[in-house]
Amino acid sequence: MDTKNPVSTRTSTPGVLSQPQSQQQDYSYYKRIFAGYPMPFAYLDLDLLTHNIQQIATSAGDKRVRIASKSVRSVAILKRLLAADERFQGIMCFTLREAVYLASQGFKDLLLGYPVWHYIPAAAEAIAAGAQITLMLDSVDHVRQIEQVAQQYEVKIPVCLDLDMALDLPGLHFGVWRSPLRTVAQVRPVVESIIAAPHILLDGIMGYEAQIAGLGDHYPHQTAKNVVVRNLKKRSLLQVAQRRAAVIELLASYNLTPRFINGGGTGSLHTTRNEPGVTEITAGSGFYAPALFDNYQDFRYQPAAGFAIEIVRQAKVSNPPIYTCLGGGYVASGATNNDKLPRPYLPAGARLIPLEGAGEVQTPISYRGPHTLAPGDPIFLRHSKAGELCERFTHLLLVSNGEIVDTVTTYRGDGQCFL
Repeated sequence: MDTKNPVSTRTSTPGVLSQPQSQQQDYSYYKRIFAGYPMPFAYLDLDLLTHNIQQIATSAGDKRVRIASKSVRSVAILKRLLAADERFQGIMCFTLREAVYLASQGFKDLLLGYPVWHYIPAAAEAIAAGAQITLMLDSVDHVRQIEQVAQQYEVKIPVCLDLDMALDLPGLHFGVWRSPLRTVAQVRPVVESIIAAPHILLDGIMGYEAQIAGLGDHYPHQTAKNVVVRNLKKRSLLQVAQRRAAVIELLASYNLTPRFINGGGTGSLHTTRNEPGVTEITAGSGFYAPALFDNYQDFRYQPAAGFAIEIVRQAKVSNPPIYTCLGGGYVASGATNNDKLPRPYLPAGARLIPLEGAGEVQTPISYRGPHTLAPGDPIFLRHSKAGELCERFTHLLLVSNGEIVDTVTTYRGDGQCFL
């Protein structure tokens, strides 16, 4: 048994370890489950998923949780998550085509996470047919474009106002480049244009504090960087709350009460829940718990999703041996660095080769550990990001209590591609 990689859980209190689970999801466990199954394949451990669901629900406090579809990318799993807890309500979609597709599959309360321009007629048609889709905007130009289409299709389109939550310091933009709306003065003309547009309804406001929710602060061997990031997060938290509260107050001065006030992400559930004005928090990555989310100080979710590639030869016999696997080069989006590479997970002690990394055709793996590996054996890896794994596979093998219990399709398996 691979005792170097026991599965441990955390309580809802950040940073507090609970007792290890009675069953260890180690290399021998998964190797036995998938014995004889052709590789590569992707899997989802339902027992670990259940743990993550419970932790997310607890961490959200009294707020509703909107599920980020970008981090799930499977109709079957989205349905499973929505049914898991009554506080899980609504989906944040990452493209309009995806939102229209999910509406056709019976999903309600679909919030588009990003503005669109040319595909707005598709939203108008879906809304006219009964879909519940809310578009994102952050400019007067967006308002004009949406109003023009809505008037043409004779529908009223709900919209969400996207606020920028980055922290700007001299010489440093701490956050991501999203909306241009940072101050009440910048928000006011957009709000007034919405009020003046007869075919648009202000349905909600959103502020995604990416620099808190999506940035790790507990990387090994990077103490100085971790301290800096934690201090910047603390400073940013105050500004985020003030910025969001100021916009809520502005809307109240116009007698506007949006249906929802959305904030946060998996990495900021425990802080965003403290804002009284927030009604819902978006969460997605925490359900699958990809490798990027190993590097946070305040929480740790369980590695529910992964994939397996097959050892096809041994490239080096001496210690440590190097095994070459077929495929595996599933690199995540974003700024290119080692964080975006898939991470060897099981057996514990498996490592990528720095000069080769993970390749489209082959991935060499260095291994130090107790297992005797041979061609045909699996190496289990975890993707850097959550839902992007599903772009590589048509199905997810669902595992529970030591066996494969079901197989469900991803978006790709449904013949859909929303890139």
